[in-house]
Amino acid sequence: MTDLTTLLEVGGPLAALGGGAAYTRAKHPAVYWSTVGLPISTARLLGSYSSVMEACGLTVAPSRLRVLAIKATTNREVRPVPPRRGLIRPTSTGLRIRLRLAPGQEPADVAASAERLRHAWGVHAVYVTTVKPGVVELRLVGYDVLRRVRMPRKVANGFLKVPVALREDATPFVRDYRTIPHQLTLGATLSGKSMYLRHLIAGLARQPVALVGIDCKRGVELAPFAARLSALATDPEQAAELLPVLVKEMEDRYDLIKTRQGIALDTPDEEITSDIWGLPEKQRPVPIVLFVDEVAELFLVATRKDEERRDEMVTQLIRLAQLGRAAGIYLEVCGQRFGAELGKGATMLRAQLTGRVCHRVNDEASAKMALGDIAPEAVYAACAIAPERPGLAVAGDTSGGWSRIRTPYLSLGDAAETCRESAYLVPNLPALRPFRPDVPIRPVEAATPAVLPHPVSD
Repeated sequence: MTDLTTLLEVGGPLAALGGGAAYTRAKHPAVYWSTVGLPISTARLLGSYSSVMEACGLTVAPSRLRVLAIKATTNREVRPVPPRRGLIRPTSTGLRIRLRLAPGQEPADVAASAERLRHAWGVHAVYVTTVKPGVVELRLVGYDVLRRVRMPRKVANGFLKVPVALREDATPFVRDYRTIPHQLTLGATLSGKSMYLRHLIAGLARQPVALVGIDCKRGVELAPFAARLSALATDPEQAAELLPVLVKEMEDRYDLIKTRQGIALDTPDEEITSDIWGLPEKQRPVPIVLFVDEVAELFLVATRKDEERRDEMVTQLIRLAQLGRAAGIYLEVCGQRFGAELGKGATMLRAQLTGRVCHRVNDEASAKMALGDIAPEAVYAACAIAPERPGLAVAGDTSGGWSRIRTPYLSLGDAAETCRESAYLVPNLPALRPFRPDVPIRPVEAATPAVLPHPVSD
């Protein structure tokens, strides 16, 4: 009886503690990492750093001066030298540590051993970035941050910058239109493409920019944001009328830039510019972001007349993609399917779209069209996205870099409410006024009295 009591007194709390830790790890991984995972991983890193680096082949032979000093002062064995370790900086999602590479090493050597370091230190993933020549930073992620996305509290945002997703290394993915002016976003039904679009529109709605939409699905995707849109086309016929207006607006802005470039004797050199951002603030036109949802609908034709209209629209889209950046016009092209078989101009349009975001797609050809020309290995990552993870995507750009991202949940009602609250920011563009969508007036519900009146009888 005494042994049983002792077992219950000792084993009961231990079992409860273990069960609580397992539950917290499964349901609240961030809490588990902060309380349990962080101390354990830090202890592993400190206790096994030298041996792990030696096992991964990240050590070099010591210098002759170091060998002579060790032999002269001690009798211990001379061992290879690992990279010099900096301070360990814990974060809410992992650890960050800087390494100063030994002579003869390069960042690629550390990146090639990232998977070994992950297993040795018991973390979810290890990512390597170059800080400066000879110094790399290891970002250790303690758990799968894309399983339940939580955006960081502090995100470096600004004008024409929208944080829309979280990268797999726990850093925010920011859509910067000044750096990447045009982007192609692909995704099948229920892949999370619409959620990505909501975050973009909701983020830009709070900024002084003009939002223009072409939604050939009868406006079901962009119509809820009509209060903040300066123009909206809901079918190919309306798009054929809207695109020439945008091209004319772009040409007018180029004329403004060229007028400003008139070199007079009293014009300072710094005021001569080649885009709208060099113009004085009072003369600078408002930026325009064009959202094209379901771009394949613009390419599909049924008759010869439709084919002529299609060629016209594609030519205008290509002109906007080629020349729009300097005029402050940016493109966000979205669709379920995008390939060369759509017709003439599809490949040329894609070549002008610097940014690429590929959600789950129904065929490998669409993933190749989005990512194959910039990072062939990213195509396999996009094809491996499971349907159970909507919002997961592969983001890349023409520099060849790519990463997995996931967009947090944002309801359609919240995004539409943000657009309604920001309706006062819609700029005055006379050329786009005929295309301004009708905003339905929300009915005001009469207040219900707290106490229902009762008839008084004599």
